[in-house]
Amino acid sequence: MSEIVDIHPHIVSADEARYPVTPIGGKRSDWSHERSITLEQLIESMDEAGVDKAAVVHSSTTYGFSCEYVSDSVLRHPDRLTGVFSVNVLEPSAPADMKKWFERGCTGMRIFSRGSTLSGSWLAIDDPRIFPCYEYASEKGISIASNITVELFDQLENVLKQFPKVNYVLDHLGRTDFHSDGAPFKAAEPLFRLAKYPNLYLKVATRNFSEANNGKSTSETLFKKLTSEFGANRMAWGSNYPASAGTLKELLQLAKTGLSSLPQADQDWILGKTALHLYPVLDKNKAAAA
Repeated sequence: MSEIVDIHPHIVSADEARYPVTPIGGKRSDWSHERSITLEQLIESMDEAGVDKAAVVHSSTTYGFSCEYVSDSVLRHPDRLTGVFSVNVLEPSAPADMKKWFERGCTGMRIFSRGSTLSGSWLAIDDPRIFPCYEYASEKGISIASNITVELFDQLENVLKQFPKVNYVLDHLGRTDFHSDGAPFKAAEPLFRLAKYPNLYLKVATRNFSEANNGKSTSETLFKKLTSEFGANRMAWGSNYPASAGTLKELLQLAKTGLSSLPQADQDWILGKTALHLYPVLDKNKAAAA
């Protein structure tokens, strides 16, 4: 079995004096104060679950654009963690802010354009004001995750075409409809049309595994279709722990069960090898530690 890598856990510090709560949009997410975990608890959960590495995603609904906690945490565990930071990509200072977090061990960026605490999207990811950020990401090999949803895939396609050297990671499969019709998933054509762009990667998160058997979809037909369109080497597991309820061990088991009908080689890509391609520092740091 290859290494298991989670590309979407979150952490929240218990020390609010050192790391003040300043959520994007002014409203804190429910999970971040009801069932948040600290860095230490994440490491314990990873050990219990058998998760080797993680790309820890900065919690925008806790800290806004202040990424000190995730970057401090990565510096403490560079052999196991990298960070996925967020900056205000509409500000002229954004590339300089990216440089700051990148130099502190955060090798991915997330554009949090919408969420449970926001009434709607607060930016368009193909806004030309963001282009300097994409150019910096291209230069430094920073993978960019986005939680853009299916109705805005035209924006995603625009940046995929314009910045082909940037790896874009689509959170939660963009809330694509797989359930209304089932295989061969005609309703999901907006996503499948983007498979021709080799720089688009899919983050398959807990909600996708939880919902895979809803409606006319099944785990077997859904993940077979996704791997046939994109290839397992462009798909990566993200737990969304602890925003998604359950232990990390339980969330990993949910993913393993959902992928169980795929060949072992495909499972290995989705559960770890793709992540090491998106965040190669995790592989490099392992070698350095050895």
